Amino acid sequence: MPKTASLGAPRPHRINSRIGVGLAGGFYPAPHRYQLYLCEGCPRSLRISITLELLGLHDSVATTLLTLPAETPGAFAALRGAYEATWHHYDGPLIAPALCDRWSGRIVSNHTPDILRDLAGLPTCRDDARLPRLHPSALVADIDALRELLDRDVTPTAPPQARTTTLEALDRQLVAGAYVLGDKLTAADVDLWVALTQLGPTESLSPYGRLRDYVHRLDAHPAFHGKVR
Repeated sequence: MPKTASLGAPRPHRINSRIGVGLAGGFYPAPHRYQLYLCEGCPRSLRISITLELLGLHDSVATTLLTLPAETPGAFAALRGAYEATWHHYDGPLIAPALCDRWSGRIVSNHTPDILRDLAGLPTCRDDARLPRLHPSALVADIDALRELLDRDVTPTAPPQARTTTLEALDRQLVAGAYVLGDKLTAADVDLWVALTQLGPTESLSPYGRLRDYVHRLDAHPAFHGKVR
């Protein structure tokens, strides 16, 4: 599995069970039950890593970083075993990010938006007033819409005109609040910060002063600071 195995457009082997969802099929949200496989150099994995920091989950959700097969062969073998335990005769790619149930050895989900929502919805996060509400119900549709916009227009390979138009709109949007959807940090800010930092050095945002300052401000936050991009 190359470093960017989780980035390909087609994702035919999607597994999207949920934590704590459904009377029969949901996975119970118990501490230390889950493990995340993250991929080095992957924006989706970076979103999850920042979210774990924001929610204080690093002690209760284990993480394994996949680099190259020759460097982390045990991690790749464990992930392969989880896919085979989940999907009979699985012979597809080892897609990461992947959330694994350590009790059963199965993959819960390799769909990053669901993983992010489930992490934020864990009881320890939901019931702690000190933690940010990353997916407030009133903003869920806006968060999803922004993520789709970023994935389409704010990437190194997006058409230049579409990228410029979207960056200009986002720069104007920051006039209304400290964060992209208002005055409180949400999952949309994780998505936007990751997307902007994937474009290159912060200097590339010089035409968009508010976006440039926004990236610098979030850089100073412990959950964002020093993250590998």
